[in-house]
Amino acid sequence: MAKTKFFNRELSWIEFNARVLNESLRKEVPLLERLRFLAITESNFDEFFQVRVASIKRRIQNSQGKNFVDASGLTDSAVLKKISEKTRALTKLQYSTLMNDVLPSLAKEGFVYVPSKNYTQAQEAFTENLFKHEIFPLLTPLRTDMDVFPHVGALCLTAAFLLEPMEGVRKIKNALSTSQESDIVALVQIPSAINRIVWLPSSEGTKQFALIDDIIRLYGTKLFPGYKVQETMLFKIARDADFAVNEDSGEHFIQAMEEVLEKRQSSFAVRMTYDFASEKLLRFLKQHLNLSNEDVYEACGILDPSSLDDLFNIEGAEKYIYPEWEHFFPNSLPEEETYWNVFRQQDVLLNVPYESYEPVVNFIHQAAHDEQVLAIKMTLYRTGSNSPIVKALKEAAQNGKQVTVFVELKARFDEKRNISWAEELEKAGAIVVYGIVNLKVHAKICLVVRRESDGIRRYVHIGTGNYNPKTAKLYQDLSVFTTNHELVNDATLFFNVISGYSALQTMHHLYMAPVTLKSRLLELIEREIQQSTKETPGHIVAKMNSLCHPQIIEALYKASNAGVKIELNIRGICTLVPGVKGMSENIKVVSIVDRYLEHSRIFYFQNGGSEEIYLSSADWMERNLDKRIELMFPVSDKKVFKIVKEILFLYFQDNTHSHILQKTGLWKQISPEKNEQGVRVQEVLYKKYKKKADIKKNTPRAEFIVRRK
Repeated sequence: MAKTKFFNRELSWIEFNARVLNESLRKEVPLLERLRFLAITESNFDEFFQVRVASIKRRIQNSQGKNFVDASGLTDSAVLKKISEKTRALTKLQYSTLMNDVLPSLAKEGFVYVPSKNYTQAQEAFTENLFKHEIFPLLTPLRTDMDVFPHVGALCLTAAFLLEPMEGVRKIKNALSTSQESDIVALVQIPSAINRIVWLPSSEGTKQFALIDDIIRLYGTKLFPGYKVQETMLFKIARDADFAVNEDSGEHFIQAMEEVLEKRQSSFAVRMTYDFASEKLLRFLKQHLNLSNEDVYEACGILDPSSLDDLFNIEGAEKYIYPEWEHFFPNSLPEEETYWNVFRQQDVLLNVPYESYEPVVNFIHQAAHDEQVLAIKMTLYRTGSNSPIVKALKEAAQNGKQVTVFVELKARFDEKRNISWAEELEKAGAIVVYGIVNLKVHAKICLVVRRESDGIRRYVHIGTGNYNPKTAKLYQDLSVFTTNHELVNDATLFFNVISGYSALQTMHHLYMAPVTLKSRLLELIEREIQQSTKETPGHIVAKMNSLCHPQIIEALYKASNAGVKIELNIRGICTLVPGVKGMSENIKVVSIVDRYLEHSRIFYFQNGGSEEIYLSSADWMERNLDKRIELMFPVSDKKVFKIVKEILFLYFQDNTHSHILQKTGLWKQISPEKNEQGVRVQEVLYKKYKKKADIKKNTPRAEFIVRRK
């Protein structure tokens, strides 16, 4: 038996980020993609510390001496210590990879980072002139020798300068002050309004670049006349962002949310990363930011690789990124006509990013401009900037359609954007519902009501991913267009429930968290247990982002002990302990990290031969099943069912970008056995959809559309 029945959630997440970082170590990954994985690792850590670590620190502060113990048996203090140890090791590997591998490899290709100490005479003249005319006017040096420590924004790159007064200034200071302290610290925020990368005059055959922060540090003395710069240090602070909005603020909810956004910029610091250490500056900042040794991380190299995006715009960059994969238009949909006739006849599955997200945008655009469409109802969580979907909804409202949009303002780090376009929708005439008190609306569903010759017909689009055309090019998600009578009836009831005072009504094919989704999952697992025999063992196969709900995990342990074969593909957090005799010996957990972010949630139950597959917006986590509005729905169309099942089972054949979870909590990378063919699931899927598109392209048209006046 394992020492514990559950892994710690936070430490499991760090193991996930280690798998992301692992992609940057792979020599076969194109150079700039390796840089991208380093940047993703950094931004992942930023969010993790702002939310998860901040919540633990606040819990300790409010505990009045009581130390919370989680399901893994670790106290909060022990978890923070392990987080610090593991993050420190990964940070060291991250920056070693950047400075000793990726950047030298780019230099061999002719793209050379030049530290300020290596500038040529021409480059010194160029950077000094640049500093004087374009950078200096943007800078605001902040004093720290007053009673109030200056505000340092969350995740803002900031340079610290240790200053020594020159003789004249020292005499004046001594005359005005009794303090014997001669060292002064000043802070300068690195401007984000200009590119961090500066292209330098270079010798033929190379493209050399510098960084804005290097230039500011080199010529920083010009900011402080009368002082000598003794030492400099670049740093970045992650601040507590785990604020809950006042759910009882009623009509002032937006104002309350805006106050939360303001608090994030001045909340307590939870982590500081810094480049090559200056002991005096480090000690000074730790003291004023109230950070311990466990809270600070040295990054020996270019701080925050996520701001090196300009390298992706260099001429010839295509050689150093993944070969372009086209997003194919689905064969089952017409490219130049409306979709109503197709959807009336069959369900249509969309698998992005292999297939284009254009049909979703077209569907909402067609509904907005179709005279027969009466109403559009939709949930929106994250849509991205300049969303064509929001534009289409505004046009629909202006065209007289009844448009109802359920906007989740509490979508973390997208709140400001959501407030903005929610107000735009209201101005256009749409009905906007600003979420539900104490619950996030995370479901992804759109209902279109249309008057047709045989009466009112409803069309539904429902899936696993956000209505965001930009992330749909990077995130793998599944969705279905349907006119299935039972599903559209349930969709109508769902929107009535979340829009106001409608009492909860029984839905037969849609399962909604936090009401029926978890209980349905537990029923499905129990049914698999009851139908499992030695001759025909049960079988559960599931793919999701995270698994950490104790009730679900306990049910899976019970199923494993009943002989049910359980295969799980978990991209991120997994607190279930697999492969333990007498507890989880029939459970296998794998994880895939590749060029696309695996985001779909697919659940398969063998059901004694009467197989069932469900798609869902929800992971098997407490926050999803108990604290959010989520949806799960069965795949009922036989053709769609077959495709989804093939996709799901294919994920367990990957042996190039897959890791398997050990009962120790560590993940082991899977590699092809000797003489075994490598299987990269994302490449297999891409080629499959490409083949379909090629066949369609080369098939002569069977009919022609005649235009009439």
